[in-house]
Amino acid sequence: MVGRRLISILAVPAIFGACEIARTDNTVARAGDTAPTTPGITRLAAPADSEIPDGALGASIRRGRALLAATPDSLPHNVGGQLRCTSCHLDDGTRVNAAPLVGVYARFPQFRDRSNSVAIIEDRVNDCFQRSMNGRALAYDSRDMRDIVAWLAFLSRGTPVHKDTTPRGIPLLAALTPDTSAGRAQFATTCAACHGMDGQGTPAGPPLWGPKSFNIGASMARLRTAASFIKYNMPNDRPGTLTAQQAFDLAAYVNSHARPDLAGKEDDWPRGDAPGDVPYSTRGRTAGP
Repeated sequence: MVGRRLISILAVPAIFGACEIARTDNTVARAGDTAPTTPGITRLAAPADSEIPDGALGASIRRGRALLAATPDSLPHNVGGQLRCTSCHLDDGTRVNAAPLVGVYARFPQFRDRSNSVAIIEDRVNDCFQRSMNGRALAYDSRDMRDIVAWLAFLSRGTPVHKDTTPRGIPLLAALTPDTSAGRAQFATTCAACHGMDGQGTPAGPPLWGPKSFNIGASMARLRTAASFIKYNMPNDRPGTLTAQQAFDLAAYVNSHARPDLAGKEDDWPRGDAPGDVPYSTRGRTAGP
């Protein structure tokens, strides 16, 4: 059942425009752009709403976009916390260095080290539901999955299959030794206004630890991933202003707190090649220094 939050988002006017290259001038790529910009943010071009077809396909694309923007409200049986897809895939999945979704559809199927298997895009979507949103997988043949994939496919319109024509993921910072105490102090001055001093979130920002946050199997539970995301994207109104050391200190502080577990996490990276910052033991590697 689609919640009221989803219905309201379906009525949002066009936010992106048609252009086929990444913008590097910190502006939003859209026709007749008059939207305010934020220094330090680069967004990828996305197809204009005018390119969404009429009929059932267009309705599916629009609903998929809305599901990503209002995931807990619209899919409460599949989301275990208060994060939504766009909590990490910022600016509707168009922000560079924030795991952009533009071009993602064209990169699947792909081999995944964590599962030691070839994944289709539906597998990747469910990874986010089960890990980043601490929830339950969508049925592969469900309307919800089809609509999300339809939106991802639309975002990747014009992207060559299996070619690196758009930025991907979050560039990893070189590893630094974090100071959790410094991270605690930095959190109070930089992060608490949006995420709360207790890290449980506010209307301005999602919870960063505790039962409503991402679980231990999520990529953000890894030190380097979290530090890199923080460095490039936080604070939200001044991204890029923190040093790499401050980002590592904050990531260590955030990830020092308890968060939900993930059943079956010991089966990750079955070849024994888990990255060193994975915070749990697998069958092939014991966590820790």
